[in-house]
Formats: sequence, structure tokens, C-alpha cells
Amino acid sequence: MSAARLPYSAVGEDPIDPAAVLARVGHDADGAAILFLGVVRDHADGRPVDGMRYDAYREMAEGVLGEIAREAAARLGTDRVAVVHRTGELAVGEVSVAIAVSSPHRAEAFDASRYVIEEIKKRLPVWKKEHYADGQAAWVEGEVPPGTARTRRAGGPRASEADAGVTT
Repeated sequence: MSAARLPYSAVGEDPIDPAAVLARVGHDADGAAILFLGVVRDHADGRPVDGMRYDAYREMAEGVLGEIAREAAARLGTDRVAVVHRTGELAVGEVSVAIAVSSPHRAEAFDASRYVIEEIKKRLPVWKKEHYADGQAAWVEGEVPPGTARTRRAGGPRASEADAGVTT
């Protein structure tokens, strides 16, 4: 159990410590504590991947991630939600996002965690660039929330995309 202020959210370049994120949640009344980790995998669309770069409009990303965490907490009916998203260069196997949730029952904890990751994919102004084993690299197209104009992201993040909330 942690006395940390919850819900908790952070965006930054430091490696994510999953145990520290999980330690931010939990209460004696909780029967479930879950941790979701998003990690860099070694392939994408049939191509070998050596690593990935995450870039963010940090000030906006911190605000949006905090909003997502608060929404998940409201849906859960408790504040025991913690989420951290990494930026910078990551190698295969490194953690890019960690979501910890605790609640009296598992269904609510799983639902809240799923809500957070799906909203991150839709709304967080973070862009990812895959580095392929053949030396090439490409910005990955993300999901765009309904009603938002789609902009081409081949050149990476642009101010117009950050303003529109384009995310990965």
C-alpha cells in the first residue's frame, strides 16, 4: 500500500520500474491488483524490429495521461490507478507503458486497465518510430479519435497533429 497521491500519471525518458508503478496502488480492502506492461517487441508487420523511439508533446501528454487516469478512476469508483509512459529510444523488451490498478474485485481492475490502454492508443500525443533490422525506420500510424481529421504522419509528429491529439 502506498501513500502516494492517486490517480498517478507520468510521461518521461527514464526506464519504467514495473514494481514501483504497482506499489503506487493497493489497499487492504482490495482483492485485486493488476499490472499491464506494454513492451517493445521484435517484429512489426512481418519485419524484424531492433527498437523504437517514442516522441511526445510532453506538456500535453502529461495532461492527457492524467485525464485518462482520472477517468479510469472515476469508472472504477476508486483512485487506485497509476500509469507511466516512456519516451526516447527503447530496445526490444523494454517497457514503454505500465498501468497498475487495484480494486476490491478483479473485473473492475481489468476493465480500468483496459480503458487506460485503449484511451492512450486513441488520445495520447505520443508518436512512435520503429527501427527495423535492415536499418530502415518508419513512423507508425496511430489511431485517430472519431471526428478528428486524419493527418499523414510519415514525417513524424507535427504541430498540427499534436493540436489534433493524434496518438499511437
